[in-house]
Amino acid sequence: MEYVLVMILCSSIANSCLPPHIYPNTFPDAYSCMVQGYQNSLDKIIDIGPEDVNSAGMYIKFGCNPQEIRKGILT
Repeated sequence: MEYVLVMILCSSIANSCLPPHIYPNTFPDAYSCMVQGYQNSLDKIIDIGPEDVNSAGMYIKFGCNPQEIRKGILT
């Protein structure tokens, strides 16, 4: 089974989230997906910067969703 990384950027001040971003690559297991999710989250928060993160109360949620590959089509 492969896994798809889904990330969501949110603001606790606005009490809202942007639409989910689906990472383009799949992962062979939950572990590698989770490691990538934590790394991407850290990189994105650093890119946004402390001023915007603090003023908007920004945070990132992510999940690793299992996908089955059947006949070359993700289902």
